[in-house]
Amino acid sequence: MSKIIFITGTSTGFGKLTAITLAKAGHSVIAGMRNTTGSNAAVARELSAIDNIEVVDIDLTDDASVSAAFARILAKYGHIDVLVNNAAVAGFGLLEGYSLDQVRKMFDVNFYGVLRTYQAVLPGMRKERNGLIINITTGASGHTLPFMIPYFASKFGVESITEGMQDELSAFGIENVSIQSGVYPTEMNSGAKAGVHADKTGIVAEYGEESTQKFNALGAALFGKMAAFKMNPQTIADGILELVNMKKGSRPLRFPLDAIAQGTDKEFIDVRAAIKAKWLAAYNN
Repeated sequence: MSKIIFITGTSTGFGKLTAITLAKAGHSVIAGMRNTTGSNAAVARELSAIDNIEVVDIDLTDDASVSAAFARILAKYGHIDVLVNNAAVAGFGLLEGYSLDQVRKMFDVNFYGVLRTYQAVLPGMRKERNGLIINITTGASGHTLPFMIPYFASKFGVESITEGMQDELSAFGIENVSIQSGVYPTEMNSGAKAGVHADKTGIVAEYGEESTQKFNALGAALFGKMAAFKMNPQTIADGILELVNMKKGSRPLRFPLDAIAQGTDKEFIDVRAAIKAKWLAAYNN
């Protein structure tokens, strides 16, 4: 059955591929992106020319923009079946090297942007007593790495939203899933898409050459694995289509799609779920 699907961050990467993949599968796709008449005008025209795709301008850092975009779609279609929170910004650098303003910019998109879309879509989904919200987080969904601490912290927050809302929304038939994506060759990781990086150059310099070498080694390892495992961003788009097509009630809370992890991500998810069950049992007895 065809669904009305709202996707954020469709100008590049996972979002663009997902919009095209879902539209070709027969779903009605609302492709959200910023600057549809400016810097993203070309891709907005490209997606608009595809059957089943409607492009809508949305700035996830702006309350009014988010409200207006969802109001427009709800007025036209009456409901939204699926929300895919894909839009995000990456960032690299020492935590001490980040100004608080830079961290706020990161969270405004990655964390608060997700909260804004939840608040916009939930009233209608609760009324329909039906809905699916898919949040793309990160392969390191339960641990962090140096030089990417603000980014991982923002994604951990989205993991918390996903897990907590699964319980809060269960009575309304609304499912929540997070996708642990791992490292893929998208504009976010290639540097083609602007990130939110450490900006206190004086602090970074004080850490010296050893820190620089660690940073470069981490980057080389991540990008080397990405090439070795032939990571294809289409995997994420196909995974989202798979989730959309799953029978209601059968979808997992977490859906890892990271070949580089070689199953350790799935193992971590299972162990975490088992420990949580024991924790809940201890508190409920």
